[in-house]
Amino acid sequence: MTGQPGRTGRGGGQVGAGDLLALVRTGRATTRGALQQATGLSRATVGQRLDRLFRAGWLREGAGGPVDSPLGGRPSITLEFDDAHAVVLAADLDTRHARAAVLSLTGEVLAEHAGALAVEDGPDAVLGELGGWFAELLEKAGHRAAEVCGIGLAVPGPVDSGTGRVVQPPMMPGWDGYDIRGRLARAFTERTGAAPVPVLVDNDANLMAYGEQRTGYPDCSAFVLVKVSTGIGAGVVVDGGIFRGVDGGAGDIGHIRVGSEALCRCGSQGCLAAVASGGAVARRLAGTGVPAASGSDVRDLLAAGHPGAAALAREAGRQVGDVLATVVTLLNPGVLMIAGDLAGTSFVTGVRELLYQRALPRSTARLEVVTSRLGERAGLVGAGALVVEHLYAPARVEERLLALGV
Repeated sequence: MTGQPGRTGRGGGQVGAGDLLALVRTGRATTRGALQQATGLSRATVGQRLDRLFRAGWLREGAGGPVDSPLGGRPSITLEFDDAHAVVLAADLDTRHARAAVLSLTGEVLAEHAGALAVEDGPDAVLGELGGWFAELLEKAGHRAAEVCGIGLAVPGPVDSGTGRVVQPPMMPGWDGYDIRGRLARAFTERTGAAPVPVLVDNDANLMAYGEQRTGYPDCSAFVLVKVSTGIGAGVVVDGGIFRGVDGGAGDIGHIRVGSEALCRCGSQGCLAAVASGGAVARRLAGTGVPAASGSDVRDLLAAGHPGAAALAREAGRQVGDVLATVVTLLNPGVLMIAGDLAGTSFVTGVRELLYQRALPRSTARLEVVTSRLGERAGLVGAGALVVEHLYAPARVEERLLALGV
């Protein structure tokens, strides 16, 4: 059966089960009547398409809603996305450590592990180790590997989202062009015995921005997150979607030249990351005799109230704020979030000083400068959300339902 003329899905075609699921998931239509109204489909057609979603285990009936008619009658049965039918695996790689988790389809962390894992050990070893972490986490969370619908991975380098491969990553030696998706899918299968699942890969700052925007600022149409840890990167979310540029290089502000002679890990001189990242601050502290080798060491010193670390972090914030004045003028975001190892009071104070001094007043009049809400889980939450949005997009839903035979 077909719907009424003039009513089409997102892709311009007939409204399908995936479109109905999207309406329910977003809360725009949560009863059969509301779905009929939103789509123009007949009651019978809505029922048939919902039946496919119920048989797949993706929808469930909730409590009865309010009675809209003044004449009374039975309350409408509400429809809910059933987030218990599958789980997502996610991992967030930094240069020296990683964090992995099992998440529900709504982003709840069900089990989590963090530990040392150096990207310089190469993709084969690192992704193989993640496969072992995932197997242990599933057991800890009480879920079977067969329940996993996908894996999301955040990496500290630019990613071509079409291929899932990193492109000339300054901090990931040996990873350039590597088939991350294929290796991680194999590692999951090797360690769990389950069939391969889709793997999505993106830049860590992108996924942190995506997780933070979706959970804390869903109504912000232009959102920027700047991660300042071993390196510096930015994630940009515009109208609810990650802005990646042509091949994943958007947001790589750590390699904007700032007039210094400092040598950057990318091989150039004068990059922002070479003078204002957590790694750069650590090197300056080490030069004064303070034991610091990475951004995480600087974070610990700042937490302990080390005055030298605080002074250098504030100066680094001023240097980053100078660059962010241009970013804010160009993108006009509603929220600028500072995250990562240096995202404390000293650094943010420095950012504010130069940002408000250099940017046009109009660009900052409605700007919120904030720090991370999700903390070290931001990348995990963003990676999980990326997988869910991919797998439950209307067109993908139709493909998956056909594969399930419903």
